[in-house]
Amino acid sequence: MIRGIMNNLRQEFIAFSVATGVLRFGDFTTKAGRQSPYFFNAGLFHDGATLAQLAQFYAQTLLDSGVEFDMLFGPAYKGITLASATAVALAGKGRNTSFAFNRKEAKDHGEGGTIVGAKLQGKVVIIDDVISAGTSVRESVDMIRAAGAEPCAVLIALDRMERSGKDGALSPSSAVQEVSKTYNIPVISIGNLDDLFSYLNGAGADPQLQQFKDAVAAYRSRYGVQ
Repeated sequence: MIRGIMNNLRQEFIAFSVATGVLRFGDFTTKAGRQSPYFFNAGLFHDGATLAQLAQFYAQTLLDSGVEFDMLFGPAYKGITLASATAVALAGKGRNTSFAFNRKEAKDHGEGGTIVGAKLQGKVVIIDDVISAGTSVRESVDMIRAAGAEPCAVLIALDRMERSGKDGALSPSSAVQEVSKTYNIPVISIGNLDDLFSYLNGAGADPQLQQFKDAVAAYRSRYGVQ
């Protein structure tokens, strides 16, 4: 895909996230205890129209990545909706793809087990919203491999591109980079911190949002990966 078109898709995703209130600017505390000038909450994609649009971004990003895949897997809980919606969007683009997801607790009646949906087989893309500590990915990789299938990529909405760990003991790499290295699979994101910063710098950004540009730049300078 032409790079300019791909960049436009990423910028459209950031604009969409801002317009829906999923991406907000201000003063927020992250799970790592950091004071962040922005916050991304994919749980706020909670109506039919926004979920349908989000799924289009996931589907197009996956197709544009060139990754070869056979099916999708959504880790409980957010990944369940994301994987199923993305499968619908892919079908609309002419790529009918099966999907599966897991239960948090094994079912002891009926079909039993922890996996719901299609049988895990072939090359499997794990779909989630973000990667924080990588726990969800690790559990997903273990389940996929245990079924004899191959995890081939992780697809997320936003890569925060920030170093793991706490102040005084920061890792040189991010959780996304660590996941990719540990499992030797690509992590694909619809957008990332660089795209967010470009959006704030762009002429299309709301002037009221541009006031957060310096704070985002300072945060990226302090915690961002190279």
